[in-house]
This record gives sequence, structure tokens and C-alpha cells, in this order.
Amino acid sequence: MSIRVGIVGISGFGGGEALRLIARHPSFELVYAAGEGSAGTRLGERFPGAPAGLSARVIEKWDPARLPTLDVLFASLPTGASAAALARVPREVKIVDIGGDHRYAEGWAYGLADVWPAEIQGHSRVANPGCFPAAVLTALAPLLAARLVGPERIIVDAKTGISGAGRGGGDNRFGYAESNENLVPYGLLTHVHMPEMARTIERLGGGPAAGLVFTPHLVPMTRGVVATIYCRGRATTAQCLDAARGFYAERAFVRVTETPPQTKWATGSNLAFVSYAADPARELVIAMGVVDNLGKGAAGQAVQNANLICGLPETAGLDDMPVWP
Repeated sequence: MSIRVGIVGISGFGGGEALRLIARHPSFELVYAAGEGSAGTRLGERFPGAPAGLSARVIEKWDPARLPTLDVLFASLPTGASAAALARVPREVKIVDIGGDHRYAEGWAYGLADVWPAEIQGHSRVANPGCFPAAVLTALAPLLAARLVGPERIIVDAKTGISGAGRGGGDNRFGYAESNENLVPYGLLTHVHMPEMARTIERLGGGPAAGLVFTPHLVPMTRGVVATIYCRGRATTAQCLDAARGFYAERAFVRVTETPPQTKWATGSNLAFVSYAADPARELVIAMGVVDNLGKGAAGQAVQNANLICGLPETAGLDDMPVWP
């Protein structure tokens, strides 16, 4: 079965990772590649390692009124740049939005695929979670669902590689000279991922997440997100690990580990790693989540969501091991 897919925003980091995954997917056929600044160039010019069958394809200027016949469209556009344009895409074309415009928007499923796969199946519009929420919520979900921690007071300390800012970054903090040998907190109190994390924590925990604190940091590495999450609860470490093992028993991409996870464990993959440490006497539970911000945090989960909405095996095109070292 050949499923015709397109990618808009293909020359960015998220779009490029989607290209890499789709190029080896057993059922997806890339028939449309679109961008803005890259329009008119061939894929092989932007991605010299592209497969021979795709390298000659010309990147088109993004125009939702001039789409070829598609089954699925992956949209990897900056937050604020996709809502109006994607509203013009015909309803028969399924969309997975890797950007931030449709998370918890009306008519769009929230694509936290390892937690709510049944809510994604059958939908034609899916909003991918952000990279930080992918790590944070995957680690928290088993604890909140089992009521081992409450939603009301959660503190998240997260670190991300520079590719999370997108190609070009947006300001001079993301150049080599500024980011090398440096550690930078940013987005304090106002990060764009806060609302979706709070909404999801409330759904899972059954109460308000008004006390949520989230501080991201930029670290000098290319890929990876590690989130260390501090919660209140009387659970033991063993109870947290058992809850996660049970919660994710049937999920292909979540690994529950007894040792703190490392970002390199997930590099180039759609895997998420979670672990826990708890001190009941202090009512302290520490949850840890690790993902590749371009994999599970972006294109990997997007392909997983596309598999779900197309009725394919969830692991199709995603079963490679991480890159190591």
C-alpha cells in the first residue's frame, strides 16, 4: 500500500527529520515537498544524502491551494505560521502539525501518542506535542494516572539541544560562539509549551496545575531533551517504576529504566526513556524523561501519529535503534 505524503517546511530541522523517516517508511511515498526560502531548489541540494529517488525532487513554494493529490500532509512550520494556511487544506487530506498552532485547538486531536493512542486513531487532524512536553508528560503520565503524585505542585527543570530552536535559531544565542561552553535558561514563566503541559497534567491528574513551574535551558549539544521533574507524593521509587511499567506495558516506544536516562540513549530514534526516584519521608518524587527533540519530540512522533490515523502498524518506519555513540 502506497500512501501519498507531503512535507511543508521541509528544509527546517523538523521537516528534514520527517524526510529522513519518510524516505525509509514501508508505506509512505513522498510526492510533495514545500518550503519558503528553499523553494525552487532540489532536495539533493538541501540534503546531499537524500535517496537517489528523491534527490531530484524540486521543493515547491508552499501554497495550500496548489496541493497535489495527498493522503497525509506533515506541516513543520514555526508557531504562528500554520493555522491560517492549514485551514485551507482540503478535509480529505490528513494533517499532522509538528508546529505549535493546533495543540488543544478545537477539531484537532492532541497527539501524545504513547499516552492516548485511541484518541488519535481515526482523526484527520492531529497536533504533535512540543519537544519538552513529549519528555515531561511521558514521564508524568503514569504517576498522575495512578494518583501517586498530585497535579497542583510540579516543578520541571529541562535541558535541550540547540536544534530545538529550529534552523537559524531566531537570534544570536544559537550560534556556535554563543552556545559552545555555555548553559542558558530561557523562556522563564512564559514558554510556549507551558499551556499544553498544564492542560495535559490537569487531564491526567484530575485537578488544577496552577502551581506548575517550568524552566528550560539551552545546552551546547545538537539533539536531546532531558527533563527532571519534582513532584509531591508519598510513593516509593519501586511504586513509581511499577506504575510506569504497567502504564506502558503495551507501548512500543517507552523504556522504563532504573537508572537516570541519558540523552544519547534516544539519539536519532522515536524512543522515550523514563525513570524515577522517590523519598516518601520527604514526600518527594523525582520523575525523569528523555527524548530526542527531533525524534519523539517532533518528526518521530509525527510519523507515529500518521501511522495511527492511517491504520498502519504504529512502529512502521520507526523501529531503528538509536545512533550510538
